[in-house]
Amino acid sequence: MAYVKYKELTKYFYFNKEVSSDKLPNYVLDYLDPHETIYKAYKTARDKGIFTNERMILFDVTPLSSSKKVHVLPYKSISSGAILFKHNSGSILLSFDSGYQLKLNFIRLDAKAKTELRKLFSYIFEKVN
Repeated sequence: MAYVKYKELTKYFYFNKEVSSDKLPNYVLDYLDPHETIYKAYKTARDKGIFTNERMILFDVTPLSSSKKVHVLPYKSISSGAILFKHNSGSILLSFDSGYQLKLNFIRLDAKAKTELRKLFSYIFEKVN
């Protein structure tokens, strides 16, 4: 009998806009190492997702409790993943060596944005090895 360990890392991320690194708030940049470069950055109304050459950094802001949870996830800890496309959205599903699973949703995607999402997925898995 197989047992699959599943623990939700976060409730959701629904990124709706790609942002340039010069438009990110300073508190986001404080989490970068000096030798890290930003590959892509996305945001929601309150959350941010930064994809660097070494790891992803996800900022999960809960407005009701005014708390901010920062997830720092090295690419080397990813064990498997999948990409899912729907009509105007897409998702990257990741499983980590620790058993955690994470779903990153990207909404309001046109054809060009879907291509960029596929490039991000490929970039992440280039860094896994």
